[in-house]
Amino acid sequence: MQRIKSVFRRSVAAAAVAALMAGAAFVAPPAQAAEKVRVALGDVVSVETLAFLIALERAKDRGVDYEMTSFAKEELAIQSIVNGQADLGVGTPYSVIQKAKVPLKVVFQMSRLVFFPVASNEYKNWDDLNGEPFTFHARGTGTEAIGNIIAKREGIEFGQRSYVPGSENRIIAMMKGQINATIVDLSNKNKLMEMAGDKFHVLPGVSEVPSDELVFANQNWIDERPEAVNVVVEEMLKLWNEMSQNPGIIEEERAKRNLLADQPKEILAEVVPFYTEGVKEGLFSPTGGGMAAAKADFEFYTEAGQMEGPADSLSVEEYWNLEPLNAAKKKLGL
Repeated sequence: MQRIKSVFRRSVAAAAVAALMAGAAFVAPPAQAAEKVRVALGDVVSVETLAFLIALERAKDRGVDYEMTSFAKEELAIQSIVNGQADLGVGTPYSVIQKAKVPLKVVFQMSRLVFFPVASNEYKNWDDLNGEPFTFHARGTGTEAIGNIIAKREGIEFGQRSYVPGSENRIIAMMKGQINATIVDLSNKNKLMEMAGDKFHVLPGVSEVPSDELVFANQNWIDERPEAVNVVVEEMLKLWNEMSQNPGIIEEERAKRNLLADQPKEILAEVVPFYTEGVKEGLFSPTGGGMAAAKADFEFYTEAGQMEGPADSLSVEEYWNLEPLNAAKKKLGL
């Protein structure tokens, strides 16, 4: 599955990524940090993961300390949870849960897979793309799943399919006239419209937006540390709701806590615009996911080939532990 990638991630220092090789063992934290929640992030700490970091800092204020390891690949982060070498992970573990039969449980929807179909102005609607070439990220990825869902909905078939990894690379190809229709992430959609909004436009996308990044843990650890899980989920839900009312809260908290202090000013200047646009486009749901989100995910990921269906045969309880989220909603009056 293609994760939402933006220009921000290319600017993060290499030191933010753990020096791990595929299949390398996770380095356990020192004994004195054993009580900390060990967080496995399948990405780098960046503007896009800043809200999660702030929620963890708020949880720390309440006595739930943590240490974070950034992995070069999401698969490594998930594997560290499976092996018991980390406690709380960020990624999309549905396929691993289903195929490996491991007791991982999702507790919060961190972000949603908000992608946008864009096309040159010669294609005024989806009917105009019937039989026409279309470009995706890679075979079997989220962009192709979105395309398949839309094609089925619109009653069309794409012509030749081509694959160009990276939303930013597909935008460059569009600017060069090499491709005319594709699907890109939020930041690159905005970039394209800013640079050439007179030549390209956005087509209607999918109505049911699936999860992109989920917070999850081993059920055994959830049973052992219910208080820690409840505090983290509560702080995320609280912040996500604050963000929905005032996206600027993320920059306020970042400055207050001196987070991402090593980043260039031009990167930090994008915090407010990114979260403002993210809230507007539904990247961050104030519900934190739950039953409805899980069912939407089943529909999407079975279509994408990431999960075996049919979607309506899948049980939410096998993939989610809803208790921390429901408790947080009750406590916060949501």
